[in-house]
Amino acid sequence: MSELQHPDSRSFELVADLYERARPEYPAEAVEWLGEKLDLRENRTVLDLGAGTGKLTRALLQTGARVIAVEPGDAMRAELLRALPDAEALRGAAEEIPLPDLSVDGVTVGQAFHWFRHDEALPEIRRVLRDDGALALIWNQRDRQDPLQHEFTKLLDTFVPAGRPPSESWVGTLAASDLFRPVEEAHFPFTQELDADGLVARIMSVSFVAAAPAGQRAELEGRLRELAWAHGGQVSLVYESSVYVSRVA
Repeated sequence: MSELQHPDSRSFELVADLYERARPEYPAEAVEWLGEKLDLRENRTVLDLGAGTGKLTRALLQTGARVIAVEPGDAMRAELLRALPDAEALRGAAEEIPLPDLSVDGVTVGQAFHWFRHDEALPEIRRVLRDDGALALIWNQRDRQDPLQHEFTKLLDTFVPAGRPPSESWVGTLAASDLFRPVEEAHFPFTQELDADGLVARIMSVSFVAAAPAGQRAELEGRLRELAWAHGGQVSLVYESSVYVSRVA
């Protein structure tokens, strides 16, 4: 069996508890739009691929559909099962989905599509999707136009790997695939309220921060706390939840 995880994504295993505690949930409006596009309801099955700690999994359960979570990281999957003890959670990856052909009505990917090897993952996703099925990608993106988010972005500049594209830019890979139809999209703004501890946890859950040397992370933590207290000890982070849906061709 080939290696399940993208090498750069393994840093999430170091901060799975922070990811679960500090990352924002998906806004209800975004999940509702996604659910309508995938026709998620009782007697339908959806695969939550790259499920992480189950942030999207738990929201999908509210649709009444059967939800199967697939996640390569053992620590991330353990957090998912801690939050959702009865969840169907399998070890697997986008390039090696542990499900039969034509077995699901929809596939969702929350915050993970950019980690996939797309030339392998897209045919594998198509393999498990039924012929009337659809793929939905969703990202909670920090709004870098917001003044406070702009300050955080400057603090993170030295951590970002050179040449790293924005996560949502990978939607073009899906749009170019002849396995899927043209992409529909919708965007939903929301905010996350955090105190200084929550802010530190949120930023430390970023993959390239988690992978940084301890001294660099400690320095960043100090600057984040200073920034939080400069704003009264409580900050409002502005996000946009972006959802992209494409039906099987």
